[in-house]
Amino acid sequence: MNENSNNKPKINVPKPNLSWLYVVIAMVFAFLWFSSDEGSANKEITYTEFKDMVSKGYASKIIAYDNNTVNMYIKPEHIADVFKSDANKVGRSPSVNVQVGSMEALDKFLDEEQSQGHFTGSISYEKKNDYFGVIFWNLAPFLFLIALYFFAIRRMGGGSGPGGGTNVFSVGKSKAQLFEKGANRVTFKDVAGQAAAKQEVEEIVEFLKQPQKYTELGGKIPKGALLVGPPGTGKTLLAKAVAGEADVPFFSISGSDFVEMFVGVGASRVRDLFRQAKEKAPCIIFIDEIDAVGRARGKNPNMGGNDERENTLNQLLTEMDGFGSNSGVIILAATNRVDILDKALLRAGRFDRQIYVDLPDLNERKEVFGVHLKPLKLDKNVDVDLLARQTPGFSGADIANVCNEAALIAARHSKASVDKDDFLAAIDRIVGGLEKKTKVMTAAEKRTIALHEAGHATISWFLEHANPLIKVTIVPRGRALGAAWYLPEERQISTKEQMLDEMCATLGGRAAEDIFIGHISTGAMNDLERVTKQAYGMIAYAGMSDKLPNLCYYSNDEYSFSKPYSEHTAELIDQEVQNMINEQYARAKALLLEHKEGHNQLAQLLIEKEVIFAEDVEKIFGKRPWTSRSEEIMASEEASKQKEEKQEKEETPVSTSENEAKDPEVKELPEPTEDKTTLNN
Repeated sequence: MNENSNNKPKINVPKPNLSWLYVVIAMVFAFLWFSSDEGSANKEITYTEFKDMVSKGYASKIIAYDNNTVNMYIKPEHIADVFKSDANKVGRSPSVNVQVGSMEALDKFLDEEQSQGHFTGSISYEKKNDYFGVIFWNLAPFLFLIALYFFAIRRMGGGSGPGGGTNVFSVGKSKAQLFEKGANRVTFKDVAGQAAAKQEVEEIVEFLKQPQKYTELGGKIPKGALLVGPPGTGKTLLAKAVAGEADVPFFSISGSDFVEMFVGVGASRVRDLFRQAKEKAPCIIFIDEIDAVGRARGKNPNMGGNDERENTLNQLLTEMDGFGSNSGVIILAATNRVDILDKALLRAGRFDRQIYVDLPDLNERKEVFGVHLKPLKLDKNVDVDLLARQTPGFSGADIANVCNEAALIAARHSKASVDKDDFLAAIDRIVGGLEKKTKVMTAAEKRTIALHEAGHATISWFLEHANPLIKVTIVPRGRALGAAWYLPEERQISTKEQMLDEMCATLGGRAAEDIFIGHISTGAMNDLERVTKQAYGMIAYAGMSDKLPNLCYYSNDEYSFSKPYSEHTAELIDQEVQNMINEQYARAKALLLEHKEGHNQLAQLLIEKEVIFAEDVEKIFGKRPWTSRSEEIMASEEASKQKEEKQEKEETPVSTSENEAKDPEVKELPEPTEDKTTLNN
């Protein structure tokens, strides 16, 4: 604790000098004091007492104010009669105050007293002065200017948050948020899935925990690691888990926080950040969305540039390669645009390694669902395996959104728990959009949509490599008038045959319209778009063409305006794409004509029920003869688990009998924990 407190950076924030304020207050009080007749006594009296004192000749001077108040000064010889005290104690000019009814009555009374000789003093009429108002309106402009000054300084300094202050010179301070040791600690237990990424960052944790273990052998602690992956995969959470596991301070900042409108501010903030980090070492600096400041320099000068951003990047490069290699400061950064980063930033010695945080696979999605399902009140029919299979391509953030949406849907229907249908509705809501049951359709339009969707379902059922069907609906959802839901196969590699089967199933809707209605519609526009992109990808990128075999025309240059092939090759690509799509379209038509009766039954069932499931399709066409890839993987995992459990049961009695032979008293003792762990592993 003492070491931590000594290493804490001391930031001297300039404080405003308030001495002038005290001087102003003193001057105001002095003015009020000297304007009040040197502190003489003053007394409130009634109008009757006032008339009596004037008649007795006590008044030396009378001052009448415009607010019907009268101030009467007492003659020195009569001070004791009025104040019952010595003249030295009440001041040199004691007076009394009285409220009169009208100035006309006062004038008449004083004229009578003067004529009788009772009052021989002077009479004056004055305007009542409001000292507070005078002072306020005189000081108000100065107070406004002072407030405006402080407001401008705080705005230029970034406010009272991190990196802000009350001085303009704090604009160059780092805006990094500091998480101290033990504060909001996140560990690897909070990160579900991402086993490969966690394995790589565990080394960084070891570097921070035991740096001497590596430095004694002459090794150098890596300076940085770049977390690369799609949005929502948990890059920021993984960085926080690294800091939590290592139990070290954690500086978090966004790449955009370095860039400001002032010249040189970004570079200044980079310097200040690394200065604080070195004082807190060992620690971690995490820069989120580093592509905001780490874009490649001078990629295309003709399209404009940002000198301030480049200066910031130059300072970052200098700092990363400028401090000692064993200082204990490790930089983690996250981005989903690694292709646009500057090459100098990615070289060894700065970001020594790139850690890919990919989208979770089937088993990892089960783990993520397990984390987000814990706070929910679940029904018994919720199948985590089915949810994991039905959400391919979903990130951790998407899965969290699914769980939250399912809970909202269950609450909307006043359910006691969240069941399977709520989760399926949540997935449909996120993927396809909100149901629009109020959309009006004619019987002909409804039949067209039913035939279209039944065409997709029929062809996918009879193709080996097509995605397994989940359900088919003709209820409008989002911008779609109908949809067929599948369990996409998460293949590591895709063959030409698999891609052709998917293309054929996608064209099934258009083919069904052409055969059974006699005309085509715009409902297949999305299908045609997907098929066209897939065909061009297969021919131009994957080399899956007879006339252009084993050729890839992919170009990674985003600033290139020319195609990497000739016009003749472009014509060949267009011709091959057209031939491929026409072949699969003819194949789809042939399959539909072969299973014409089943297709019509399926379409009629869709018109009646609006939503049908794979069980309904199975009743019409029979059981699908092929097993999906996901089912095959899950069956293999289940078989391996059963095998391990069987081995454990077989090995446990053997070990027990051996122990019994050695020592009869071991019967009464429980099994050692170490043996269980070994068997499970």
